[in-house]
Amino acid sequence: MSNVLPFRPRANVARLARCEVVTVAGDLLELLDQLEDVSARAAAMGRPAREVERTVQNLLDAVSAVERALDCIGEGEQSAPA
Repeated sequence: MSNVLPFRPRANVARLARCEVVTVAGDLLELLDQLEDVSARAAAMGRPAREVERTVQNLLDAVSAVERALDCIGEGEQSAPA
């Protein structure tokens, strides 16, 4: 007798995974909005120019990373079989 069970994905698993993708994408979009808002506020703060530039650049890098994550999620949905 074997203690290995064959993997049989349930139909609900695929549906839940799609819901999770939508949830994560929504969270990333919200994060993107927040990062853009913080970037604008950081650009206006009364700190030395070099500090502001570095802060804003790091925040813009974070925005780019979130955009890349959203692209990955979008590519995953497009490549999934219908």
